Order: sequence, then C-alpha cells, then structure tokens
Amino acid sequence: MTESLVVPTESSASQKPSPAPYVLPAGLAERLARRVVAPARAQTQPCVTPFTGGHLADLPVSTIDSVDHAYRAAGEAQPRWAAQSIADRARMLLRLHDLVLRHQDELLDLIQLESGKTRRQAFEEVLDVAGVCRHYARKASEYLRPRKRLGAIPVLTQTVELRHPKGVVGVVAPWNYPLSMSITDIIPALLAGNAVVVRPDEKAALTALRSFELLDQAGLPEGVLQVVLGDGPTIGKAVLDRADYVMYTGSTRTGRSVARDAAERLIGASLELGGKNAMYVAADANLKAAADCAVRSVFSSAGQLCVSIERLVLHEEIAQEFLTHFVAKVRDMRLGPDLAWGNDMGSLISQQQLDRVTAHVEDARSKGASVLAGGRARPEIGPYFYEPTILEGVTATMACRDEETFGPLVSVYRVSTDDEAVELANDTSYGLNASVFTQDVSRGRALAARIKAGTVNVNDGYIAAWASNGAPMGGMRQSGVGRRHGAEGIHKYTEVQTVAVQHVMPIAPVKGVPEKAWAKGMVLALKAMKAGGLS
Repeated sequence: MTESLVVPTESSASQKPSPAPYVLPAGLAERLARRVVAPARAQTQPCVTPFTGGHLADLPVSTIDSVDHAYRAAGEAQPRWAAQSIADRARMLLRLHDLVLRHQDELLDLIQLESGKTRRQAFEEVLDVAGVCRHYARKASEYLRPRKRLGAIPVLTQTVELRHPKGVVGVVAPWNYPLSMSITDIIPALLAGNAVVVRPDEKAALTALRSFELLDQAGLPEGVLQVVLGDGPTIGKAVLDRADYVMYTGSTRTGRSVARDAAERLIGASLELGGKNAMYVAADANLKAAADCAVRSVFSSAGQLCVSIERLVLHEEIAQEFLTHFVAKVRDMRLGPDLAWGNDMGSLISQQQLDRVTAHVEDARSKGASVLAGGRARPEIGPYFYEPTILEGVTATMACRDEETFGPLVSVYRVSTDDEAVELANDTSYGLNASVFTQDVSRGRALAARIKAGTVNVNDGYIAAWASNGAPMGGMRQSGVGRRHGAEGIHKYTEVQTVAVQHVMPIAPVKGVPEKAWAKGMVLALKAMKAGGLS
C-alpha cells in the first residue's frame, strides 16, 4: 500500500476547519490534467472539497472541438485495440486490479476530498473497482466467445453467434462515486474491444483522472480512452451525441433526454437513473441486525447513492422496538471531515444538495411530520454537513414522500401485513433497489420477487446485490434501462452477428422436385423436429 497522497495542514483535525485544510502535492493536478483533451490555453474550472468549500486545484475545460478531436483519436485507436485478443485485454484489467489496491490510500484521499464521504464508504469504491476488474477479466472469454446456435435444419445448417464491439462508447459519469462510477462502466466496454470517450463530472474529476492514469499504467494503449471535462449540458451532451453507444448515470429527467437523443440516432443506451428505495422490516426480522444495516443503507455517502434506502417500511408488531434501536444508533453517528477511518457519515457534495435536503425536511416538518432524529444542518463541522435524519408521519402532501431526496433523510411507514408492505414498496414511479429483512429466507425471496425493482436484497440493504458482479444490476420503470454487471453488462457494448452456413442442399425446392412435393416433405420434417424435441 502507498502512503496517503494528500498532505493535511495543521488545522485538518479541527472541528472548525479552515477554508483549505488539505492541500494536494505540488504538480499532481498539472500531471493529471495532461490526460484531458482540451485547448492549449483552455479555460479552467476549480476543484473544491465539500468538507470545507476550499480550493484544491484547477483543471482544464474541454470544448466541442475537443470532443470532436477525442472521437477522431478514439476511432483511430479502436480497430487496433479490438484486434488484440480478449486474453491480452483481460490481463490489462488484472494489472489494474492490483494497481488500484496498491494505491488505495491516495485514491481514498481523493474520493473523500471530492465527494465528502467517509473513508469506510470511500473504501466501498475501491472494493467495487477491484471486483469488477476481476470478474470481467475472468469471465470475458466466456461472455464474448462465439456460440453455436441451432440452425434451421439440424446438421445441414450450422449457425454461430458472434459479438463485435460497438465502436466508440460515450460515458457520462456522475459525481457521487468518483472512482467507481468513473471507471467500472468503462471496464467492460474496453474489454469488449471498444474505445471510450468519457466525461467525468467536474466535481469528481481528480479521482477519475487518477484512476485513468492507473489504467494507462496497467497497459491500455494510447488513444483508446479519451477524457474530456466540462459541464453536462454542453460537454456531456456532446460526448453522448457522437457515441456509437451511450452509458449515462444521473437524474431521471436528464436520462429521458439522453434516451430521446439516442433513439433519434438509432443507437443503444444504458441509463441508471433515480430511485426511491424501500426497506421492509418484517415481524420476524432480527431487529438489531436490521437497524445496523439500515444505518449503513440509508446514510452511506450521506444518502447520495441511487440505491440507498429512503423509505423504511416497518411491520407494526416490531415498529416501535426497531425504532428504539435505529433512532439510538442514528443519534450516536459520528460526523466529520477527516481523511481517516472512524466517522460514520460525511458531507453533502454542495450547497444545492444541502438546499434540497433542507427543503424536504422543512416541508415535511411544516406539514406535520415528526423528526425522530436529526433535522438540522451542521455548519460548525463543514459548510454542507446535515445531520442524519429520520421522519415519521410523512404523507402524500409532502415532497419527500415521492421525490428522490438524495441525502441523509429517511421516512418511516408502518404496515400490518406483508401484502401492505409490498404495495407500499411498489407505490413509486421508480424501481431501482429494495430490501427485505426476515429470518425466513424463503419468505424473503418470495417477497423480493413481488417488488418491482431491478435489485432486491434479503437481509441486506444494497451491497449484496451491487457487489454480485456476475448478476445484472439496473432499474425498472423510471429508474432506467439497461444493466450493469454480469453478461448483460458487457453484451450491451457489443453488436450481435449471426453467421449461418448451409451445407449439402439449400432450404428451397431441389431441381426436379415439384414444389408441392417439396412443401409436403418440409411439413413432415417440421413434425419430426417437434416430435424430437428440437426447438
């Protein structure tokens, strides 16, 4: 393991941090900036830390011409990259796996500084990247190999399914998981033989650029991955408008526009969008374990996670006992901006996110909801800190009932039956993630199957499904289209081609055989194939 990358100043441990309690080593930002496709004298954008609002670095801003240049360079490099064997590409990913683990301390520093999350929650991103690298490196040959398919006429028709790269994939990544979301969508795209043009969010660019530097160190050829920086409406849109395939993570509102634009060009798109995820704690649940998991699942990354839990659905028989455990744990949570292990929750990313959380809490409070814990900002810790908050008595008149908060806020609901719990879990336009706590696993599986969400965790909040890299992850309804992980997570970056070879005789009347007789023979053949169980 390497030593920490970021140098703390003397004030870094203070409860009242100075405007810039952490500084980057000299030359780091300049080195990372060289990876960005931008004009020689580009405008710059500041990188700030939500821990204090302090300035970290300045990075160049790309232009539309920069995006065009990036696509030309990626398009030129892609055929050479696709010509390499899958085994060679997989070895590059295994080297990246090792590099991410070796440099985890400096990556954790950058993740924390840019996202505001705690070190433990930042470590989830390191685990995620390593897991995705390992999975696709080991499974790519199986996922992408040619597959024999049943031909039109057994033996005489030999059919094979092939998979080819799409070309140049456009990726627009979000800010909330600056390491994981910047690179894990790129990994299967590259392994499938594509080149990539990526636009990391401006709030998360340092972490993303450091991860791309490690990717280069792992052996990615020059030109295959192009990086541009800039705002979403301009540079992000330009990236997606030029792609052969689109990968977007962000809000449902923007996702609809991305989908419309992709459909207009008749290209594919994978979109992971918003969520309003529910956790049901059944009457037979282990309440202490459920409360521990709820703390992690609601407040990880200060709730700025698409799969985090925003609604707690409690069976009325255990609701009060569960809340006794849960409220006590939430009130005891440690908040702080330290680049060290031990804190339970960090900061929101920006004033915009703080305003949204505050508005949701105050709207609910003014309309009669009860605040069981939290409910206030903590500017003495940092400018965007907000206490982990539990609301009860939330009704349909309150914004937080149906709108995604994307912050450290959860609302509590009581039900009398499993059926009522499933109905409430499904009472949303979203369908990304859900959770069921019960000691009866069969019951849990049955309830999970009834919830309209792309992933459902039994006796876990989100990590169990998210970290199952061999299984697809994505949303139903307004939570998006397409899937990450598993076979679907790499197949989406490929074009499927069927090659059929016909032997001996055509699928047509043979010369000298009357058409009626030929048709009768084909009918007999079809009946024989049905009787023989052929598909």
